Amino acid sequence: MYSRQETSLLTQQFWTTFGGYLAPVLSAEEKKINWVNYKTGEKDIRFILMADNKSAKISITLSHKDTALQQLHFEKLIQLKKILEQFTNEVWQGDLLTTDQHGKSVSSIYTTLQRVNVLNKADWPAIISFLKPRMIALDKFWCEYKYAFERPAF
Repeated sequence: MYSRQETSLLTQQFWTTFGGYLAPVLSAEEKKINWVNYKTGEKDIRFILMADNKSAKISITLSHKDTALQQLHFEKLIQLKKILEQFTNEVWQGDLLTTDQHGKSVSSIYTTLQRVNVLNKADWPAIISFLKPRMIALDKFWCEYKYAFERPAF
C-alpha cells in the first residue's frame, strides 16, 4: 500500500517519463508540442490521458457547460468515430453526459487498457506502449477533423 505522497510521486514520475518518450515526436503538423497536456484549440474539448492502479485510458472528452452543445459535439464525434477507429485500428467506446471525478457533466469517446497499475514501474512499458501510439493517432485525426468542432464566429 502506498501513501498519498508516494502515489503522487510515482504518478508524477510516470507522466514525466511518458512525456520524455513523446518529446522527440513532432505533431502531424510537424510542430513540437506538449503531448501530455495536448491543446486541441477548443476550450471545452480535451484529450485526456489517465493511468491509475487498475487501468490506463485515453479519451476525447467534451465538457461544455451547455449540455445541448455538448450533445451536438458528441453526435459529431460519434459520426467521426469510425474514422478515428481507422486511425487507431481499434474500436472506441462512447459515453454521453456522464459525470467525471469532479462531478462535472462530460461526454467522451475512449479506449482503455485494463489490468495495469501506474504505481508498478514494471507496468510502465505496457502503459506507454498503449498511450503513445493512440495519442499520435489522435493528433493526426484531430488535425484533419477539428474543423467540425470549431465554434462559428458571430
